[in-house]
Amino acid sequence: MRRPLLICSALLWASAAFSQLITTPEGGNKKAMVGERIGITDVTVHYDRPGVKGRDGAIYGKLVYEGFADLGFGSSKAAPWRAGANENTTVEFSTDVKVEGQPLPAGKYGFFIAYGPNESTVIFSKNSTSWGSFFYDPKEDALRVKIKPVANDHSVEWLQYQFINQTEAGATLELAWEKLRFPLRIETDLVNLQIASFRNELRGERSYNPGWQSYNQAATYCLTNNTNLDEGLRWIDYALTGMYVGVKNFPNLSVKAQLLEKLNRGEEAKAIMKDALSLGTSDELHNYARLLVQEKKPKEAFDVFKLNYDRSPNTFTTNVGLMRGYSALGNYKKALEYANKALPQATDKTVQKNIEWYIKLLGDGKDMN
Repeated sequence: MRRPLLICSALLWASAAFSQLITTPEGGNKKAMVGERIGITDVTVHYDRPGVKGRDGAIYGKLVYEGFADLGFGSSKAAPWRAGANENTTVEFSTDVKVEGQPLPAGKYGFFIAYGPNESTVIFSKNSTSWGSFFYDPKEDALRVKIKPVANDHSVEWLQYQFINQTEAGATLELAWEKLRFPLRIETDLVNLQIASFRNELRGERSYNPGWQSYNQAATYCLTNNTNLDEGLRWIDYALTGMYVGVKNFPNLSVKAQLLEKLNRGEEAKAIMKDALSLGTSDELHNYARLLVQEKKPKEAFDVFKLNYDRSPNTFTTNVGLMRGYSALGNYKKALEYANKALPQATDKTVQKNIEWYIKLLGDGKDMN
């Protein structure tokens, strides 16, 4: 009769020994994840966060040893610091990137640091699934780069990764713990990645849904970044005439005209822009004229503001337009006349305050654009 009881006891022991429910990690090393989109590239870091726990001054050179060491466990006899705790710290890139100026393909990598007080070696390993650095193998290195640790003016209790110094195409991934920071610059080839992404998306659902807007967006990107202009022209032509999606409207025609101008096809550009202006709404003409002001083309901008006014005289938008147009030409007296016309037409207090500020600038003989 005792046999079932013994079997049950054995099963319970096996369950306790070989399976565990999810609990907080041992040693209080918190699990963490941080990520950021750099351009259109997703960068994600998974790591465990050890704490200083009263060991100030005993972290670097001791707990975080210099260079490589035999940790007495695993297959590695020269292991770098695992740049965290417990499992591998991992860094994943959704596209190819450059790290400290060196190319690194898209993928998920084990992340290690061979610490040095003046210069440290950051290692990206193709092995992202091992435990810590106990099984580190230099043959699996995807990239090594040198960085300089930076002294902190305060102590960081829990090791953390964060993204700083962001630009449109780059950011610095920084590890901070106790009184040192390890900054690592990541850059992406944003323009070429974006163009490649457009090409891919315009072969799928985006090629017809929402329609011409997708092709216009891709062409506008080429125009704004002065890149792949011939490809941008093909995209905007499809936005104008493509089966099921083509629409002849101001946004498409104006982008085509600007692309043609950049391609030194000025006469064609003028003809297309004339067609575009005939189709534009008051707001579209106003915004296009403002773009011309920004491009330092005051005469062309004034002509569009004037065309808009002649079509819709004495409205808030067209009065503001001539205010901007005359100001761009340096005729502040005339600009002030239209600013005063626009003021009582302002729709809310914020807009009124803006017009009042423009009136002050023009009264002082200053361009309000």
